[in-house]
Amino acid sequence: MKGSMDTHMGSILVDSAVIANYAGSVALECVGVVGMAAFNVRDGFVGLLKKESMSKGITVSMDNNKMTLNLHIIVAYGCSIMAVANNVMSEVKYKVEQFTGLDVERVNVFVEGVKVVE
Repeated sequence: MKGSMDTHMGSILVDSAVIANYAGSVALECVGVVGMAAFNVRDGFVGLLKKESMSKGITVSMDNNKMTLNLHIIVAYGCSIMAVANNVMSEVKYKVEQFTGLDVERVNVFVEGVKVVE
């Protein structure tokens, strides 16, 4: 799915992979987020994604140029899950809207695991 904007000079299309990569990098900047998670439905296994493939932990859906982002994250042990999730929601919503010029209707955060960080 692509987000689109019409200007007086023409149309701008933004691919969902671009949005997912950007949202992932914003989420990783948030305190308490260790990384993005990939869930293997067949095995029931959650894995920590590398920076190159973090967009696999994010789904972007568009409806009338309003975005819904689903982020699957892994939180650092000892951090408040509620505080981390709220911070991720607000930061991702604000920065993705600024980056794309499109409205973000919802940011859903799924905490897939907790990791002890050295």
